[in-house]
Amino acid sequence: MASDTTAPGSGLSGTAARSLSDRRIEEIESSYASVVRRRNLYTLLMIVVCTVVIAGGFRTAEEANSGTFWGGITALFDYPADIIGEAIERGWGWFAVVWKYVPALIETINIAILSTLIGFVGGGLLSFVASRNLVGSKPVVWSMRRVMDVTRALPELVLALFAVLIIGPEALAAVFAIAFHTTGALAKLFSEVNENADMRPVHGLQAAGGNWVQRMRFGVLPTVLPNFLSYGLLRLEINVRASAIVGFVGAGGLGQALKTNVGWRHGADVAAIMFLLIATIIVIDYVSTWARRRLTGSAGVI
Repeated sequence: MASDTTAPGSGLSGTAARSLSDRRIEEIESSYASVVRRRNLYTLLMIVVCTVVIAGGFRTAEEANSGTFWGGITALFDYPADIIGEAIERGWGWFAVVWKYVPALIETINIAILSTLIGFVGGGLLSFVASRNLVGSKPVVWSMRRVMDVTRALPELVLALFAVLIIGPEALAAVFAIAFHTTGALAKLFSEVNENADMRPVHGLQAAGGNWVQRMRFGVLPTVLPNFLSYGLLRLEINVRASAIVGFVGAGGLGQALKTNVGWRHGADVAAIMFLLIATIIVIDYVSTWARRRLTGSAGVI
């Protein structure tokens, strides 16, 4: 009996079919190898172009008397070493310097908390009218999303600079700048949470005759509130850092004190401010991480 059989409906013997399959596999492997070689070539060209651009930038900087790159690298840690050295020279007296800036730290935390609360409420309200599954009017959703884009597009530092010019060098300028940006950032996150919410309670309330506000209050908010609070705590961490940054334009808090002491090169004071800021962010990070896990791990009701 012949060992070479014909594949049903193919018109080809088993050996011929296997040979055709092998050729197709070889073609695929050859095509894939060609794509890999082309990708590697493009990557190499990109590395060469980037290297040339960076080298040209270094050369241009040196010709402009900006100093050499390698000279700057060797001096990179000189100022941090001076700061640490001055703090060590103070000995136990350095902790008195740390205590001196605790009021500025409290102001920074107050700015962060207040701006986060304002942004949380504003972002939450804005998110409900910017969610496609909650509002039937496309023009309204489109308009609210553009408002969110505008509030997110402007950095806190730029907003604080304008606010200081208008309001003056006060903490209120920092609150305005951070809260404005936080509103847009949280509204974006909250709207995505809303669009992934279970709509069955909403449909039930609608069938029972509930108006739009009642459907949002009793149908959507209890479901999304744990995620809202989780995002709010995460934003609080960000706003503590932001409140220190906006202080560089005169908006109060640790940032303003840091700018002053860096300008006067008071190393021990700079070290004290940095220590307070880092310690505060670490504590808030641990607390907010614990709280977020508790919130997202259990359903919330209000």
